Amino acid sequence: MSSAVFALLQAMLTSLRDLLPIILVIAFFQLVVLQEPLPNLISIALGLFLVVAGLTFFIFGLEMGLFPIGETMAQAFAQKGSLFWLLIFSFCLGFGTTIAEPALTAVAAEAAEVASEGGMITNTESSRDKYASGLRFTVALSVGCAIVLGVLRILKGWSIQTMIIGGNVGVVVLTGFAPPSIIGIAYDSGGVTTSTITVPLVTALGVGLASSIKGRNPMTDGFGLIAFASLLPMMFVMVYGMVMT
Repeated sequence: MSSAVFALLQAMLTSLRDLLPIILVIAFFQLVVLQEPLPNLISIALGLFLVVAGLTFFIFGLEMGLFPIGETMAQAFAQKGSLFWLLIFSFCLGFGTTIAEPALTAVAAEAAEVASEGGMITNTESSRDKYASGLRFTVALSVGCAIVLGVLRILKGWSIQTMIIGGNVGVVVLTGFAPPSIIGIAYDSGGVTTSTITVPLVTALGVGLASSIKGRNPMTDGFGLIAFASLLPMMFVMVYGMVMT
């Protein structure tokens, strides 16, 4: 058996182990608390297998492709010494990964649907598409700016504690001025940016950059970019809500 196949099987067993608690919880409440048999057992079993397989291939792909390329490109930009292109790359990485984020697409579409039903926008397909697209681009723009800010923090050695506290203060202040209809969406937008596509590449960027700069510790300086990618979308979406209403 080749090393790649063995590693894939190990990853599949790890994925199954990680999913086992939620499987047991669902089975317990369905069989013991509700005292009802599992409906469509074959379909559920097939679905669980597909979830395990999908999670396995996703994690395997991260380790083989996304993490290495993120670290390699960050190190290459750092060695080249071009701050301009490093910041452009950081912005494009944050913007591109967020636009491609399936969770953001789903939340934006749902928000547009609810906004149209609530009378905040006209109940037409074009209005819903415009609202959802505007929300997605606002979040993507905020994440791009957040990654640039995080990269500058790594380069300059700024205190992450001070920046996070300042960001949270900004979120609280904007919450007092933003329309109530956008606040919940804004807070959820901070969560959907830290999902399947954005997190691996952004984390690899931070670790790779901190590893390439003399005097920076990958453990203390390489992490923290995701925190900025969660804070800034909340602020940007609340501003977006104030402009749109």
